Formats: sequence, structure tokens, C-alpha cells
Amino acid sequence: MTAAPRFAIREIELHERPVKLRLPFRFGVVTLTQAPQAFARARIQLTDGSSHWGAAAEMMAPKWFDKNPALTNEDNFEQLRQVLRLARQAYLSDTTAATAFAHFARHYDACLKRGAAQGFNPLLASFGPALLDRALLDALCRSVHASFYAAIRHNLAGIGAARAEFANVGIEAFLSQLRPDAAIEARHTVGLVDAITAADLERRVGDGLPETLEEAIRAYGHRYFKLKVSGNADADIARLEAIAAVLDRSEASYFVTLDGNEQYENAKSVADVVAGIRSRASLARLWRSTLFIEQPIARKLALDTDIRAANLGKPVIIDESDGGLDSFVRARDRGYCGVSSKSCKGFYKSLLNAARCAVWNREEGVERYFMSAEDLTTQAGLSVQQDLALVNLLGIGHVERNGHHYVNGMGGLPEPEQGAFLDAHPDVYTRSHGAVRLKISDGRIALGSLDCVGFGSGALPDFRAMQRVA
Repeated sequence: MTAAPRFAIREIELHERPVKLRLPFRFGVVTLTQAPQAFARARIQLTDGSSHWGAAAEMMAPKWFDKNPALTNEDNFEQLRQVLRLARQAYLSDTTAATAFAHFARHYDACLKRGAAQGFNPLLASFGPALLDRALLDALCRSVHASFYAAIRHNLAGIGAARAEFANVGIEAFLSQLRPDAAIEARHTVGLVDAITAADLERRVGDGLPETLEEAIRAYGHRYFKLKVSGNADADIARLEAIAAVLDRSEASYFVTLDGNEQYENAKSVADVVAGIRSRASLARLWRSTLFIEQPIARKLALDTDIRAANLGKPVIIDESDGGLDSFVRARDRGYCGVSSKSCKGFYKSLLNAARCAVWNREEGVERYFMSAEDLTTQAGLSVQQDLALVNLLGIGHVERNGHHYVNGMGGLPEPEQGAFLDAHPDVYTRSHGAVRLKISDGRIALGSLDCVGFGSGALPDFRAMQRVA
């Protein structure tokens, strides 16, 4: 293995810009129409004295990191700004050179502790390190002219013993055998207020882009779907029947995941919905096509609930309960079989949990444990590319993608920035309906151009067109 380069962190800039949704997106307790996107830009200095910049981006989604109903969306946005400030202070507080992973290992606990002192849960507090770690790795990749894929496979970040959680999972051997694919299936999200057919539309946006589930399938050729459920059994079953009536028209196989978004009080209430689904002939094919159930029980109860006694019939994964580096270990002891990868939770955590799955499956002699790839409305540009590069290298064959459906691509960005990303990644993007946007053909996203110098991106956003986070 090539020795992991050491560097000092010299500057960290925090920016944001607004994102307006073309369609409302409801998940859990919130209907989202607009939100800021956060950007981190970091300058590192190698031991040879050379300096290099890197960047990362992530949507600041309300009512996911902290679902306290007493907080407004603006309160949630300010929480996310604050955890970014805390992470920036922590990472700049130590000017000694270290590997990329050692910088994460030094400051992760402090970021969570300082966040907790301000009332922030671990999922929220880890948003800061998650964004900065990606910007630092991007800078490192550019400094040694390596792609993200090469940097991880050769462990140029130095992932290992600096954190005890990464011991005993054979992390270096695991990383070395990872191989990216040429494309990935896009799993289409159906939100709780999304139109299924044209008859469900009160009025059209009229921008020429798909507005219903039917139209999205025709436009993109999706075979994978993520269906949001609300916790109301009767309403959920009726909505699933409407969705199944559309999906069942296809003779080709399709695949579904059910996302509970913490809307159920306990395993019994989840089992009641499952029983209702299984009792309906109209949902027989949809249930056979269901791959797993995602985080149905509220996070404050989920890891105290042993779900093995419930007759759920499908694997269950955690998402919002994945607040700390040990959360998946605790979840496994409660009967959960999987965990989501989300860039906003930290790419080191995703790598760790994927290595755990490999070890546990080898120990049990069966492919029981797995990772899913989920979205947090990642936007075209750095955010979606870095997330795609991560889950692709992890070998996950399908990824929830929803940002391209609810937002008009790069339509709100400066034209030169749109052109730069299209030129650098013509397989990932296309220009249509007046903007550069994610290209999905036959349900798949081509990823070949992500194997470039940097963390999945041969272009960078226009930071001058953004607002600085004070």
C-alpha cells in the first residue's frame, strides 16, 4: 500500500445557495418546497509545502436530522449551519499534519460532544464532519492526481487504527477489493403527496418534465422504486394499491422498497401494515417485489425494540437511527439486517458499515447483512456525483435518486457552471428543457466519467455565485 499522505488544514470556507423545488416533496412530517444547499471548500497543505483545494456539497433538508415538530424549517437550517461552524472550528483548531482519516478521527467525537452541548442529536452533529471530510478527501485526491476510486482502494486516506471501530473488520483488505461499476439503477422516490396518474394532479407545473409516477416511468424507464408510507395503515394500503395498479402494468420485473420515515410507534404497528398488504390480492406482486423496509420505527425507540418477534416478512434497515459509528452494531442485535449509506452521514461510516456487512456475512455463511443507498435530495453537481461515486464503489446496484425529479436540474445555476459539469460528465448529464440535468436512460445512470481526478467530479461549482455562511 502506498503511504497515506499527511497534510495540514489551512482554510475552510462554508457557502450556501437556495434550491427551489419544482414539485413539493413530502416525507415524514414535512412537505418541502425549498431549502438551502451547503458547500464546503477546504485548502490543505502537504508536507512538501504545496497547497490544494477541495469541495463538497449537501442539501440542508429540514425535519430529517431533527424531527422536533416545535422547530420551524428555518430553525432546522440554522442547526445545520451551526454544526458546520462547529466542525470548521474543530478541524482548524489543530494545525499539525495528519492523514485524511486521522483528521476525521481526531475531531469526530469532539464535534458530536459540542453538538450535544447545544442540544443536537448525533445524526445532526455528524453532518458537519461529513461535509468537511468529503472536501478534504477531494483536495487530497487532486493533490496526488488520483480518483476517488483509486484513493479508497489504495487507502490514501489512511483509514484504520486511528478509530477503534475500524479495527477487526479487515478494512484495508476490504477496500482493496472494491470495484466500481459502469452504471447504477436509479430507484425512483414516490413521496406522500406525489401524483400517481394524471388524474391526481390538481394543476400542472407545465415545464415539460414528468410530474406523475406514470410519466416518470415513461421518461426514465425506472424499474426500482422507493415508496414512502405514512404510518396510517388504511391510507398507506390504499395508496400502495394505487401505485401497484401502475407498476403491475409492466411485464418486466420491478423492485420496491418501503420507507417508514419513523412514522410507526412500534413493531406491532409495522406488522399490522404488513399484514394488511399481504392480505390484498391487489398488492401481491408489489409485496413479492419488495426488497426491504426502511426505518419504520421512530429513532428514539428503534434501537430499543427487538423486531425479530414481529412477522414482517422482509429485511428491515435503519436510516435515521444511524447516528453514531456503533449504531449498526446495536441495530444488528435488535434484528435489523441493513443500514443506509447517505453521504450526509459521512462516507467513512459507509465504508465501515460495508466492511462490517462483509465480515458478518462471512461469519454466518449467508448474505444476510447489506447496505442500501438512499438520497437526501442530492442535487446535480458535486453532491449527486460524490454520493454516486461512493455507493457505486461499495457495489450497491441501485440508489434512491429524487433530487432530479423534484428540482429542475441545474436550472437555477449560472450557465457557465452548468456547461462545465456537462462537458466534464457527458454520460452523467444531459441538456433538456432549458437546463443541464441528470441523465437516466432505461432506468440507469452511467457513471464512467466519475473515475476522474478528485472526489467524483471533473468540474467545480461557482463559489462566487453563493452566499458565505457567517
